Amino acid sequence: MAEIVYMPKLSDTMTDGVVAEWTKKVGDEVSSGEILAEIETDKATMEFESFFDGILLYIGVEKGETAPINSILAIIGEKGEDIKKILAEVTKNTSEDEKSKKEAPKPELLKVAEPTLKAEPVTSSIPLPSIADTNGRVFASPLAKKMANDQGIDLNAVKGTGDSGRIVKRDIDHYTPYFGGGNKRAFVGVESYTDEPVSQMRKVIAKRLAESKFSAPHFYLTLDIDMDSAISTRISMNDIEGIKVSFNDMVIKACALALREHPTVNSSWLDDVIRRNDHIHIGVAVAVDEGLLVPVIRYADGKELTSIGAEVKELAMKAKTKKLQPEEWQGNTFTISNLGMFGIEEFTAIINPPDSCIMAVGGIKQVPVVKNGSVVPGNVMKITLSCDHRVVDGASGAAFLNTFKKLMENPVTLMLG
Repeated sequence: MAEIVYMPKLSDTMTDGVVAEWTKKVGDEVSSGEILAEIETDKATMEFESFFDGILLYIGVEKGETAPINSILAIIGEKGEDIKKILAEVTKNTSEDEKSKKEAPKPELLKVAEPTLKAEPVTSSIPLPSIADTNGRVFASPLAKKMANDQGIDLNAVKGTGDSGRIVKRDIDHYTPYFGGGNKRAFVGVESYTDEPVSQMRKVIAKRLAESKFSAPHFYLTLDIDMDSAISTRISMNDIEGIKVSFNDMVIKACALALREHPTVNSSWLDDVIRRNDHIHIGVAVAVDEGLLVPVIRYADGKELTSIGAEVKELAMKAKTKKLQPEEWQGNTFTISNLGMFGIEEFTAIINPPDSCIMAVGGIKQVPVVKNGSVVPGNVMKITLSCDHRVVDGASGAAFLNTFKKLMENPVTLMLG
């Protein structure tokens, strides 16, 4: 008997899927556990295995097309089996569902009569100057002058159609230059644009961040970190053969240790309850071509700096090649977004649900600082903590940041935790 294969829900935020590739074509034999297709979700492109044995009789979503979850992806059955009845039944059920939605009663809207406005003629006793009486000065509106200047159009060559021959916007819009002799400057500007379809990843990023920004009451705390000791410690560690530690690795470790001391920041708002997480899973924002992915470093407080660095590199590569698996992007309890490597000194980040906080990390900048009563060169890194005020208060957030600052300014403690 023929079996329907539905578009699967491959992530908790997935509503639609795109077929990136079919590994089988209609008429091919399919075995249970065999890869049937590659499905692009909002997070990654994942291999989808068949649950049935038989012949691929029908493909419901062609390569490159988008379909909602639970729509018909394919039909697998016996060779020569008639699938028209199955398709007709599914189509009928879908039509009935849509019909019931349309027939659902809608609330009546109160009709308000529109006011009738009577136009009155407007007259003015102030005469407008004309081209003839301006002693050679071109009479044009400010907008027309700006447009002409931007497009390199000589106003002396434009015929005005406004009051008293005034040059207005429409004259510039419809101006056709004369390309004959003379030294008059003429330029024709052409407006153009390209519409790009919104990817599944972009759709979900937009939806989730909008929900976060407008549902979670954000507030922000910013602190300067003295990075002199971190810089010298990192140089010493990287001088050891086989060791390679980045500032981002140190930030992740310091965050994890600070979260141990301040579990309120390692919490989630779940409407009816606040979940205090005992485990520490840190999401690390990674920029990809189509948006932002957040792979998760699990139990970060118990890992060494070198282990964190190796894991971050591996997950970042998977994110950029769309090979992340659900368990690698789910379960974060805190998130870090680092734009320091792009030269950004300071920024604020939108909280990544279900976290209650996200830390924005800027670049290290050399600035004058006061040490022991003297002004000397120093290296400072700005960090900004975005907090969900439903979970974290200002004092809790500040205490966490001060612990993080202490750890980063005494980096030897990162190797002892």
